[in-house]
Amino acid sequence: MKVIICGAGQVGYGIAEQLSREDNEVSVIDTSAALITAITETLDVRGYVGHGAHPDMLAKAGADQADMIIAVTLHDEINIVACEVAHALFSVPTKIARIRDQSYLQPEYADLFSRENMSIDVTISPEVEVGKMVLRRIAFPGANDVVRFADDNISMLAIECMEDCPVINTPLQQLSSLFPDLIATVTGIYRNGLLIVPRSSDQLRTGDLAYVICQRQHARRTLGLFGHDEQEARRIIIAGAGNIGHYVASKIEELQPNTRVKIIEFDREKAVTASDLLSKTIVLNGSVVDQKILLQADIQDADLIVTLTNNDQTNILGAVMAKQLGCKSNLVLLNSTSFHDVTKSLGIDAFINPRAVTISRVLQHVRKGRIRSVYSVQKGSGEVIEAEALETSPLVGQMLRDLDLPDGIRIGAIYREGKVLRPDGSMKIKARDRVVLFAAADAVRDVEQLFRVSIQYF
Repeated sequence: MKVIICGAGQVGYGIAEQLSREDNEVSVIDTSAALITAITETLDVRGYVGHGAHPDMLAKAGADQADMIIAVTLHDEINIVACEVAHALFSVPTKIARIRDQSYLQPEYADLFSRENMSIDVTISPEVEVGKMVLRRIAFPGANDVVRFADDNISMLAIECMEDCPVINTPLQQLSSLFPDLIATVTGIYRNGLLIVPRSSDQLRTGDLAYVICQRQHARRTLGLFGHDEQEARRIIIAGAGNIGHYVASKIEELQPNTRVKIIEFDREKAVTASDLLSKTIVLNGSVVDQKILLQADIQDADLIVTLTNNDQTNILGAVMAKQLGCKSNLVLLNSTSFHDVTKSLGIDAFINPRAVTISRVLQHVRKGRIRSVYSVQKGSGEVIEAEALETSPLVGQMLRDLDLPDGIRIGAIYREGKVLRPDGSMKIKARDRVVLFAAADAVRDVEQLFRVSIQYF
């Protein structure tokens, strides 16, 4: 596939890294010569210094032969125009635009980005997606990651196996018989820096990060089964009143009226705006790394601090200081992957990688076959995929125990006619079932083949 990416910042770099790793032909455009130099020196991509919405730059990048354009610059208007130009002049089939400003995304303007009005196939709002992830992590404090599939009926939980985890050293196949009414399947294990797609005879060990696919209503019970019974936070402090911080606070006000929220925002204008827009949230103007401000926010009584500023170092330092001053736990937004492996030693309980959210949304449209949703884990070494089975799929009609599934694939749940089913050996996948599975990176192509649209379908 030939792909043009407009924008070589952290998001653009992450997308280019993933796509080039999969042998796609990637071209990147950015006005910053330094960013283009950095991306071309480290990745197998072509780089062009210039304006991503200008026809001559798109032509140089090979837009006339491109299969997809992904516009993820910092400016919504550039992203929109780049997609429009790519459509009008070069007939690029798939056009994806990153939209950050929430004024474009108001419900009353929902038709703005419809195909009848704009030549954009997919809009991505990382701030909203990250905000939703923050809310899920607040709701399930024992999970390292929470993602929803199948119209929010299926959850993927990343759960750390602590020393007191009741299910360690138990073959995975026994969990089904021990908890027959629990719809949950361990589909992936991250152990000692390696991602494993386990077999039913494998066991969990202390220190493992287990990727569990379960019915959404069984998420809390699943966490409890793994020894995680952390209580949901009722006193929350948010650092940063930008798009994400404001979204999270407003949703908590709407959905959790008994939860007390305070925001710390360094920029006075943003602090005033947030104070005007939020009805129950207390907004303090100051720095999250200022001990006086933290104490003014009653950090010693807080259950959770969520640091959502644009600066990773500020997020880390603020979260660490908060815990030292008595806050029970912290959740940190980290854009740079270089910090991910040292979070535990720094005193970070949990973190969110916004780049992974955006990359996952893009991969959904890169994948071939009837792929409905994709979530990338562990820097692209695995994916949780939701796919629809068609009549021509080799999965349909055979018992699961008789399927010769390629290595690196494990089915977690099946969504059929409004019901979530736990897979077992005697089950048969039917046409139009939505299958949620875990796949190692080198097995993704096999997943695409299993859910491909063959010529017989038409």
